[in-house]
Amino acid sequence: ALAFDAEYSRWLEEKNKQMNELRSALNAHAGDTELRIIVEGVMSHYEELFRIKSSAAKNDVFHLLSGMWKTPAERCFLWLGGFRSSELLKLIANQLEPMTERQVMGLNSLQQTSQQAEDALSQGMESLQQSLADTLSSGTLGSSSSDNVASYMGQMAMAMGQLGTLEGFIRQADNLRLQTLQQMIRVLTTRQSARAFLAIHDYSSRLRALSSLWLARPRE
Repeated sequence: ALAFDAEYSRWLEEKNKQMNELRSALNAHAGDTELRIIVEGVMSHYEELFRIKSSAAKNDVFHLLSGMWKTPAERCFLWLGGFRSSELLKLIANQLEPMTERQVMGLNSLQQTSQQAEDALSQGMESLQQSLADTLSSGTLGSSSSDNVASYMGQMAMAMGQLGTLEGFIRQADNLRLQTLQQMIRVLTTRQSARAFLAIHDYSSRLRALSSLWLARPRE
């Protein structure tokens, strides 16, 4: 957990530098070629985050799911260890006008597809939780202590197997997040993609700032 937190902190620091560079380029009315290089760098940086998370999930999937590597306000909106792609697309839509009719349709379609995939993963998680609850509550009192021990060990083995699928849920959710970002920049122009990444960054930054203000608030 500590190793992942340190890696994420470094990732966030680098992302802040990238966003400053992107903002400066937009304000300076940089050409599409220059912007494209920065946007591709941002996309590669997100890919690196998902690689880091994939490794971390193998070591401590509960740490990722709990969101303890995020600020309190960010944790309120966490879904399977990260952002909801469908909500992110709603967030950026207002920042990208004017858009062509094809772009509007493309983003709407992507948003609906993301929502459906999220719903399917959420239902899968609910089924897992129910299966786990059924497994842990299915024990019966045996006729002897040895029967109880055998039953208990069987329960725990089955429950461990069920928990092992959590890593898969995290990986699928992160794959959805990555694919959504990749599809987003295919629908948008380079300049719109730059504005979209800045909108996502600014929203996350405000959530972190809100957490800091909340934690520093006067307490009676």
